[in-house]
Amino acid sequence: MGLAACQQGNQDNIAFIDNSELINEYQEKKELDAKIKTKVEKFNKKRDSISQAFQLEYNQAGAKSQGMSQKAAQELLKSLNERGQFLGQQLQIEEQQLQQESQSQMDTLVKRVKQFIKDYGKEKNYTYILGANEAGSVLYGNEAKDITDAVLKALNDGYVKE
Repeated sequence: MGLAACQQGNQDNIAFIDNSELINEYQEKKELDAKIKTKVEKFNKKRDSISQAFQLEYNQAGAKSQGMSQKAAQELLKSLNERGQFLGQQLQIEEQQLQQESQSQMDTLVKRVKQFIKDYGKEKNYTYILGANEAGSVLYGNEAKDITDAVLKALNDGYVKE
């Protein structure tokens, strides 16, 4: 009986995947990268165009202010500075939104890849599919071999006692 259990344990079907290569060579990821790159380039052109137009306007206002009273010139420059800050903030918000959108799309892609790996592992009867990366994460594990709940319970029990 003990020998049969030992032999059963040695028959686990284990494989690994190079996570980086899988993701980076996945066509959908390549297309997503290209789409993000296009959006970033479009944003950079817009930012540069707005910055150049504002700089020109600022320079013209500076020249115009030479013929004004000191108070009027200060008001004009103050107004332009406030507008410049507003434009800068708007561009920063747009850039953050672009970054968040890109991160969200990448997260969704990674989740789909992980689900595919799980489904593939089940279909091919793998007990484990390990991810070959610095963290050495497991991308799929047979539920019967999953000790997460037991480890979590022991960890939480140990924390409560401290």
